[in-house]
Amino acid sequence: MSLQLPPYKPIPEPGQSTELFEVAIAKLHPTQWCIGLAEVWSRQIDFSSESPQERLAYLKRKPVPLVRSGFGDLWMVDRHHRLRGLLGLDPQAKAWGYLIADLTSSESSEVLAFLEQQGWMYLYDGRGQGPRLAMDLPQSLMDLDDDPYRSLVWKLKQEGAIKPQPQIPYHEFRWGAWLRRRPLPPFSSRRLEPALAPARRLVCSHAAATMPGWRGDRKACK
Repeated sequence: MSLQLPPYKPIPEPGQSTELFEVAIAKLHPTQWCIGLAEVWSRQIDFSSESPQERLAYLKRKPVPLVRSGFGDLWMVDRHHRLRGLLGLDPQAKAWGYLIADLTSSESSEVLAFLEQQGWMYLYDGRGQGPRLAMDLPQSLMDLDDDPYRSLVWKLKQEGAIKPQPQIPYHEFRWGAWLRRRPLPPFSSRRLEPALAPARRLVCSHAAATMPGWRGDRKACK
């Protein structure tokens, strides 16, 4: 599978003066087709040990970058896994967000075109097939596909084999697409272990040196 993502603008990070506001997670529109369920399940374990107040306090430190239409609809450009995990535990859950674009158009098609132009959409499904039509994106976080390669990259990033790149949209999916083109034993989001060791060697190898977040010369790859 050849991942043909368009050029992108870095996702703006919130500053000290950025206004944050509470949003109902269930009302947010996803901008990607799939997630890695291994990360979602891990997030749910963390959230399940916290009170609603503790969750909101944590989420305020991890606000969601949002694009708002003239009608007031909100599209999330990041944090899909974190909020999908929480929404699965609490359908009424809220998060904190901040605007990275406030559009005048109320037409969904124009908002989607803007997001695609910025490179803030991921239109490949859980099998790596695409790009699919933006207008067909799932309307809810609960409807996103599972992509085992995205789960695998999350685990490798947790281990330190891949460096986080928070301003690069869909950074982990780019790594997932890279791994999809290499031979790995069968695995799933529920059972990553068969692919972890060979995937670790691959992402740490010089073959991956041009990928953003490559850490082949760090201790995590030794």
